[in-house]
Amino acid sequence: MKITIWAMLLLISIASTSYAQNGNQRGAHDIDAKTKAEVLKVLDDYMNTFNAKNLTAWEATYQFPHYRLASGSMSVLDKAGLRDSASVFVPLQKAGWHHSRWDHRNIVQASDTKVHVDTRFSRFKADGTKLGEYESLYVLTKENGRWGVKLRSSYAE
Repeated sequence: MKITIWAMLLLISIASTSYAQNGNQRGAHDIDAKTKAEVLKVLDDYMNTFNAKNLTAWEATYQFPHYRLASGSMSVLDKAGLRDSASVFVPLQKAGWHHSRWDHRNIVQASDTKVHVDTRFSRFKADGTKLGEYESLYVLTKENGRWGVKLRSSYAE
């Protein structure tokens, strides 16, 4: 399902408001070591399961609904299991993709239940040739006691 950027901003606003019920919700540029480690672990798992082409494990790093803003449109994944591996990984492989890696992950704002992470990732061919690098913003939320990727906005196709 595709929605406009304005609708995406409204969704982020609503989601942010719903998290304002508990704990430190104003956001800060500091983050405690435990939360930072948990968030970075989710991002490590996200990338490792993506590179393994394990769609089930990759989606286990998400929060649902899950939002992706890329190529000028917003897609919403309401729950896990709505996609098949071929539709996700085959187009990337046809373009020469073999694996990706984080170039940087900088936590820029955080609260007890939401973290904004400035990231850049690169895509590579099997021989290590870089296909491209992509700036992005990942928003991770803690829901039902678990951190996961709620929204990603990137300049990747």
